[in-house]
Amino acid sequence: MSNTLINFSTLFYNLSVAKVVDIVDQWLPPKPTYTEDSVPRQDGRVFIITGGNSGIGLALVKLLYPKGAKIYIACRSEERAKAAIEEVLEEYRTTAAQNKAVKSAETPGSITYMPLDLNDLSTIKASAAFFKERESRLDVLWNNAGIAGSPIGTKTAQGLEGHIGVNCVAPLMFTQELLPELRAAAAASPSSPGATRVVWTGSLIIERFAPESGVDLEVLDRINAEGTGSESGSRDYGASKAGNWLLGVEGARRWGSESEPGKGDAIVHVTENPGMISTPVWKHQPGWMMAFMNPTFAVPKMGAYTMMFAGLSNEVGLENNGAYILPFGRIQKKSTNTGILKAIEDGKAQVFWDWCEKLYQPYV
Repeated sequence: MSNTLINFSTLFYNLSVAKVVDIVDQWLPPKPTYTEDSVPRQDGRVFIITGGNSGIGLALVKLLYPKGAKIYIACRSEERAKAAIEEVLEEYRTTAAQNKAVKSAETPGSITYMPLDLNDLSTIKASAAFFKERESRLDVLWNNAGIAGSPIGTKTAQGLEGHIGVNCVAPLMFTQELLPELRAAAAASPSSPGATRVVWTGSLIIERFAPESGVDLEVLDRINAEGTGSESGSRDYGASKAGNWLLGVEGARRWGSESEPGKGDAIVHVTENPGMISTPVWKHQPGWMMAFMNPTFAVPKMGAYTMMFAGLSNEVGLENNGAYILPFGRIQKKSTNTGILKAIEDGKAQVFWDWCEKLYQPYV
């Protein structure tokens, strides 16, 4: 059964002018100012992009590959990852053959597939181990992979509501497993505080369809206990994206720099809404809805600019750790989402982090 992400009958119902302006601004944002031309060489740095085999993640790989970093594409299908890697390499070779500036540039980076199945918590530790066997540091982790509007009844291998399980619980476990490598990168870059980052993925859907406090743990506990899976595409996906926002805020609190030099991990956590982008994430949505929305969508490269800004821009750092990034690369100054802001103020980000930890703890 379909699980529609956007209910147009209620999209703008009973909203303040400020909220309507906010939604329109995120749906139809200004042009990006931080692009591939803004990014310096990234030699010696190591990146993981989950879901880097398609959509926005693949577009980000294409932007970063010429910059010299080691890039790991983390996803389920090795076949699709290898096809994506070949697409990146072929596109680079074609561009280099046509562009003398590219020909004379330094050697590009490397791209490696690493297995990651966010649908099954029992596999996450092995995925992190795969990386640890090959690298001692991790400079930026983009938690990009996820599901959206999956069919009614979607649940993970452990019986968790699908959206919250795949988009929040498993990514947090994966991130926690990689904390030693994130710490190592931060310690190796004392002259660049705030350059080591974890980027979480939000969504415009948060603004209208997430529960008022972001995540309703009573509802999720009931769904998980009953094992019935997703009940509402807009609510469940919205909750998972709000959950990413809460995890970003709490990660900044736990792993950010303390007031004294040398105290804290100096790891930046931010959450970014890449924008309304044409990607496979919309594959479960009804045709009539997509006929209306497709003309308003941006191409994946635009969403990748948002992600690149969040992960690499000097505008992001320890001084604004926990920030929310708007498309296509802007730090949000003031959110109109008063319910989630109140939840954060009341410590609900910490509560949600702990809730996720409890669910994956048996698999650590």
